[in-house]
Amino acid sequence: MATYHPSITDEQAALIRGAALFFVASADPQLSGGPNDVGPVNVSPKGGVPLHILDRNRVAYLDYRGSGNETARHCAAGGPVTVMVCSFDEDAAIVRLFGRARVTPLTESPLAPRLLEHPAAELKGSPRQVIEVEIDSTMTSCGYGVPIMDLERQRRTSDRGRRYKDTNEARARKSAIPYCALGDPTGEHA
Repeated sequence: MATYHPSITDEQAALIRGAALFFVASADPQLSGGPNDVGPVNVSPKGGVPLHILDRNRVAYLDYRGSGNETARHCAAGGPVTVMVCSFDEDAAIVRLFGRARVTPLTESPLAPRLLEHPAAELKGSPRQVIEVEIDSTMTSCGYGVPIMDLERQRRTSDRGRRYKDTNEARARKSAIPYCALGDPTGEHA
């Protein structure tokens, strides 16, 4: 059963500080699509980037260039943000932080010196901005749906994949997938 809190608890803080990965979900406050008709809800994994606890109702992280800037667009429009941290070890738990975020260019953020003391170790390039989340409430839930996994290492820019972005390769891969994997439970081809 989920438990709700007005701020980050000691137990939640321990999970947040030990997390190698967290997720940030944001939404356009009007639930309208953005540039290129990108959807009104965005979820981004943040691996290799520490989530810094500033106080019991504030967290922040360095935002690096990557697959877009939807979180910043949603935050600038006043949309809600949820940060989710999962336990991947035997002690199952999920922590969610609900609130609103502010995006500040790195050169203008008073938090930048503090956050830059612990930058992303494996990511090349410089961070572009600071995302600071004002937390309205938190939640801890069981996390039984999260598998137990070990961290091999954080990704490096040399790991940057293109295989899922190239439509010709994607079509070729799809044609190589057995029909049963695409929906025929018998495994028989039509």
